[in-house]
Amino acid sequence: MSKIKGFAKAIIIITTVSAAIMELIDTSIVNVALSDMSGSLGVNIEDISWVITSYAIANVIIIPLTGFLAEYFGRKNYYLVSMIIFTLASYMCGQSSSLLEIVIWRFVQGIGGGALLSTSQAILFDAFDPKDRGKAAGLFGMGLILGPTLGPTLGGYIMQHFSWPLIFMINIPIGILATVLSFVFIDEKEGEGKNKANIKIDYLGIGLLTVGISCLQFVLERGESEDWFNSEAIRICAIVAFVSLATFIWQELRVKQPAVNIRLLGNRNLAFTTVFTFVAGIGLFTSVFVYPVLAQRVLGFTSYETGLALLAPTMAGVIAMPLMGILLSKGVSPLPFVATGFVLFTIYAFINAGISPDIGRTDLFFPFIIRALGIAMCQLPLVNQAVAGLHPKDYATGIGLNNMVRQLGGASGIAIANNYIAQRYAQHRIDLVSNMQDGAAQAGLMAQNIAARTGDAAAVANTKALAFMNLTVDKQSYFLAYLDTFRLIGIFFILTIPLIIFLRTKKKTAEELAASIKAANEAH
Repeated sequence: MSKIKGFAKAIIIITTVSAAIMELIDTSIVNVALSDMSGSLGVNIEDISWVITSYAIANVIIIPLTGFLAEYFGRKNYYLVSMIIFTLASYMCGQSSSLLEIVIWRFVQGIGGGALLSTSQAILFDAFDPKDRGKAAGLFGMGLILGPTLGPTLGGYIMQHFSWPLIFMINIPIGILATVLSFVFIDEKEGEGKNKANIKIDYLGIGLLTVGISCLQFVLERGESEDWFNSEAIRICAIVAFVSLATFIWQELRVKQPAVNIRLLGNRNLAFTTVFTFVAGIGLFTSVFVYPVLAQRVLGFTSYETGLALLAPTMAGVIAMPLMGILLSKGVSPLPFVATGFVLFTIYAFINAGISPDIGRTDLFFPFIIRALGIAMCQLPLVNQAVAGLHPKDYATGIGLNNMVRQLGGASGIAIANNYIAQRYAQHRIDLVSNMQDGAAQAGLMAQNIAARTGDAAAVANTKALAFMNLTVDKQSYFLAYLDTFRLIGIFFILTIPLIIFLRTKKKTAEELAASIKAANEAH
C-alpha cells in the first residue's frame, strides 16, 4: 500500500484518521454528560462512571489481542467488522434505558473501538513510503490528541442543545461512511487471513484475561460503596480476579503461541516503561474524568463551557505531537521528553489542586496548556521507549503490552478516583459540620430572611434554610474532595519520576528506527 497515490491515498488518510478520532472522541465525550445521564437513568454519579470504565476495560482486553486477531482473520476483514461493531453498539448505547444496558453496550463499543484505533494506524502507515512514514506518525499523533480534546467540547454542545443519546448516535453516519470507504479503497495485504492453519488460538488465555480484568475492575470500582471485604460480592470477585490473572500469567508463559506475550516483561527497560505508562494512563483518564464533574457540579459550568475550556489550550498538544514524532524518528532520546512530560503533568495537577470555587473558564487556560504539553511529551516517547532494548521482531508485541497497561492505568485511575472522592467527601463534610460556629443561629437568621422575602411560614422557611446550608456544605465538601484527587494524581507522578534512572536507551540503526515507528503505528 505504500505505492498508493493521489485520491485513493487521501481517502485512506481521511478514513483511518477519522475512524481513530471517532473512537477517541468516545473515550471522553460522555464525561461532560455524566450528570445528565445519571439523572436520566436514575443512578448516582459514581454508578454512571461505569459507562466510562466498561469502555476502558474492553480496550484493555482487545488492544493486546488486536495483532493476533488481524493476522487470523485478515486485517481488512477485522477492520471492517470492528467498525460495524462500533457503529451498531453506538446505536444501542443511544437507545439504552437502564444503567446495565448502556454499560453492556459500551463494553461492546469498546471492543470494536479498541481494534479500530490499532488497525487504523497500521493501514495509514502502509499508505506511505518508508521515507514519509514520520508524516504518518505525525498525522496520527495529532488525532491522538485531537480526539479526546473534541470529545468534551462536542459532548458539551450536544448536552446544551439536545440530549445525551445523541452523543452516541452521531457515530452512526460517520461509521457507515467509513465502512463503505474502507471496503472500496483499502486493499488486502498479500496473504492476510490465509495463515489460520499455523495459528493456534489461546482461548484459555483470552478467557482468563477477560474474567480477571473484569473482576479486578469491579473490586476497584465498587469497593468503597460495598464496604470492601465486608461485602461477599467484593470478596468473591477479588478471589476470582487474583486466581484468573495468576493463571493467565502461568498460561501465557507456558504456551508457544500466547494471546499476550508477557515474557517480554522480563526486559527491565520494558518493565519500568510500563510503570510510567500505567501512571500516565492514570493521569490522562482521571483528569479528564474529574474535571468535567468538578466544573459542572461545583464550579457551575454548563456542559458546553466545560468542553470549551479544554479545546483551545489542548491544541498546543496537537501541534506538539507531530514534532515529537519527527524528533524521535531522527533518533533523539525519548527520556528527556518523558521526564519533562511527567514534570509538566505534576505541575498541572498541583495547580488544579489549589484553585478556588469562584474560578472562571479562562482561568483554566494556562493549566490546560501545561497538561496538553505534558501529554504530548509522554505519548509517543513512551511508545518509543517501550521498544528500546527489544529485538525488532518483538516491537509490536512490546508496544501492545505497553498500550494495554496504559488503558488499564486509565480504568484503574477512574476507579481509584471514585473511591478517593467518596472518602474525602465524607471526611471534609464531617470537618466542615464540626467546625461550624453557631450553626443553629445561622440557620435561624437565614430562615427569618427567607420568610421576610417570600412570606413563607416559619416552619417552611426554616426547612429551606437548613436545605440551603446542607447544599452549601455538600458543594464545598465535594469541591475539596476533587482538589484532593488532583493532588493524589500529582503524587503518583512525583513518585514515578525517580524511576527514570532505570530506563535505558539504545542507539538505533535506520532500519530499527523505521521498524519501531511501524510497530508504534500498528500496535498503539
